[in-house]
Amino acid sequence: MSTAGIEPERLLSAYAAGVFPMAESRDDPRLFLMDPERRGIFELDRFHISRSLARQIRKEAFAVRVNTSFGAVVEACADRPQTWINEPLFDFYAALRRMGIAHSLEVWMEGELAGGVFGITLGGAFFGESMFSRRTNASKIALAYLVDRLREGGFTLFDTQFITPHLASLGAVEIPRAEYRRRLKRALARPADFNRQRQIPPGYLVVQRNTQTS
Repeated sequence: MSTAGIEPERLLSAYAAGVFPMAESRDDPRLFLMDPERRGIFELDRFHISRSLARQIRKEAFAVRVNTSFGAVVEACADRPQTWINEPLFDFYAALRRMGIAHSLEVWMEGELAGGVFGITLGGAFFGESMFSRRTNASKIALAYLVDRLREGGFTLFDTQFITPHLASLGAVEIPRAEYRRRLKRALARPADFNRQRQIPPGYLVVQRNTQTS
């Protein structure tokens, strides 16, 4: 399905119905609504932190920030030979950030943006859009802190759209479309707050909370 020039509210309705927009390329102005038969998700109580990643997180040789460089995170996610993020999607994400619906979690190393992830919140659902990494494990660190924030904020669904070997190594799984929509319906009915976690927790606590529930 192709669409263009759609207001943010209409695309949000698509997310609530279980579909999401993508583009063929950055230069293609069209958007297509995707409805895959199998959907990638993170079970928030089964996120996997390897021993080596746990050691890196505990060392805290990085800084984690939330919503301080949203536009830069989106640009970094699109900075690859082929990307599905086109100009209409840049505009859409920027509009949702102004509305307080889109969020980024950033990992900084030595004063530079090293990795991050961004997504959209509706009720108790977080729709992960994309992530990037410029330093070893930076995106994995971002996901670990994001999962902790979502759990603390009352979220029950972390949608990854598709699954990749990278996401699978962290515990992401695929579920059928019908099961995804059942979970989505329940999540949309739940109140949740991405900003409930007022301070960035220490690394050891992020590892501990994920380890206790894995």
